[in-house]
Amino acid sequence: MAAVSQTISRTTARWWLLQLTSVHRSSCVKPSYASESTKVKSHLRYLRPFSSHPLTWCGIRALCTTNQGNDRLDKNKEKAGQTPEQTPEQTPEQTPKQTVQMTSNEKILEKAASKTSDEDPVPRPKIVSYKDRRRRIDYSKKYTDNITITAVRAMSEYLLKSSDLEQLRKTVRRSPYEQYGEKMSMMVYLRSDVETKSIEVWGSKEALEMEKRKRKQKEDFYKEHVFLLKRAIKEYDTFYGETKQPEQTMFQGAGKVVLIAIAINSANFLFKLVAWMYSGSSSMFSEAIHSAADVCNQVILALGIRQSIKRPSADHPYGFSSIRYVSSLISGVAIFCIGAGFSCYHGFMGLIHPEPMESLFWSYCILAGSLLTEGATLMIAINAIKKGAKAKQQTFMEYVLRSRDPSINVVLLEDAAAVLGVMVAAGCMGLTSYTGNPMYDAMGSIAIGAILGCVSGFLVYSNTEALLGRSIPESELMRISSMLENDVMVRGVYDVKATDMGVDTIRFKAEVDFDGREVTRSYLDGQDLESLLQELKTYTTMEEIEGFMLKHGEKIIDSLGAEVDRIEKEIKTLNPEVRHVDLEIL
Repeated sequence: MAAVSQTISRTTARWWLLQLTSVHRSSCVKPSYASESTKVKSHLRYLRPFSSHPLTWCGIRALCTTNQGNDRLDKNKEKAGQTPEQTPEQTPEQTPKQTVQMTSNEKILEKAASKTSDEDPVPRPKIVSYKDRRRRIDYSKKYTDNITITAVRAMSEYLLKSSDLEQLRKTVRRSPYEQYGEKMSMMVYLRSDVETKSIEVWGSKEALEMEKRKRKQKEDFYKEHVFLLKRAIKEYDTFYGETKQPEQTMFQGAGKVVLIAIAINSANFLFKLVAWMYSGSSSMFSEAIHSAADVCNQVILALGIRQSIKRPSADHPYGFSSIRYVSSLISGVAIFCIGAGFSCYHGFMGLIHPEPMESLFWSYCILAGSLLTEGATLMIAINAIKKGAKAKQQTFMEYVLRSRDPSINVVLLEDAAAVLGVMVAAGCMGLTSYTGNPMYDAMGSIAIGAILGCVSGFLVYSNTEALLGRSIPESELMRISSMLENDVMVRGVYDVKATDMGVDTIRFKAEVDFDGREVTRSYLDGQDLESLLQELKTYTTMEEIEGFMLKHGEKIIDSLGAEVDRIEKEIKTLNPEVRHVDLEIL
């Protein structure tokens, strides 16, 4: 009976297991017993020693409930984006592999999907925007394709003829040079085209360099006969009737004053030297030395004026006007060393070793003549300074203190010192002749030396300040800045500097913030806006729009350059001394 009872219990358990499995499959839920058959068998094997039906049934029911709960948890994980086999603490590599039974249709669909994914998709054309395919500017590389040169440079540097340039690309640009006060246009060529043409003509760069060296040797040979070249140029100008603007000469302005002073002081030196040799007066000797120093200094001034009126050269593009300050500085040093030094030395020697003097009659006569001649030269210098101060709208003292014309200042101060020195010499000689004491005459020589020392000190100081690059007066600087700020094209003026570079030569520099809208409006004033509108309507691609913008953008830049030229011309008209204007665009 025990064996029969065990058999019935096993049969009953298996029947209930089959019933539960069929019910579970019919409910569209993944069969837990199909996937967990091993667990069921092991559970039944665990329950086999126990013959109690309630225990068997409870074990099977607990297992089914646990598997159904796991199925619901797996579905919730799938909805949340996790695989059923992957727990939040596990990675896909850590998830244990499980066997999943799939139907034949699912396998077919999976194979078709994998086959489709393995095949290469049909290549589609990649859409590139116009912004990505347009040419960009690379500031890190050297770019010389757009460099242009003039015909003169092409013929001088690349040894081409005018006929060689006729077939090259060329364009008309604004000229940076002025002719008769107006800007002219010029023809320019691309340097790359010129280089290619030069290699085509000469065969190679080496042949071109060799020919340039040969021509340089010939040029050096021709420079030895410069006078022939100058005469040829003069004949050329005469033949074509080209008129030149009048040039300053040595017989105008400061040159005229200096030449007159040289002639008068040379005569005074001779007369004073004779009077000293006749009388033996220390004061007369000082006056003779004074006149000799004046002659030497004025010769130096004349040489400086002669150099200052030369035209600018390649080595000195801003001219030679500042050499007047150099010559005046040398003159001041010479006055101190020769005039003041010798006068003081002779005076001290007269104090140490006094000597009796002869008759002073002729000395008085010569001093009177010197007073007249020196006074005449002084009046010429004063009139020249008054004329210059009036032209610059300055007072007499402002003109002298700023050393606007150093050559005339030297003549003025030397003649003033000479007149004062003549009066000191006459007074000391009179005291000596009245008292018979030669000490007064020696003291007069020392006093003349002190006067010359003061003059030389002022000349050295004023000319040194001018050579260091002194600024122009504040009133003139404000007047030019105000004119710039009142211009319609200008929004702001910054870092304004104006340097006195020499006689009647000022260099003006400023950073200008131009109004781009006004510059563009100025350009559009000369364009037909209706035709521009019709032209824009015909464009359908980005390339055409870019070409339109590049064409008119270049013209707007040319318009900006024309505005800069106009402002520079107005500045030079307002202040004729401004010879060089540098406007930097912000």
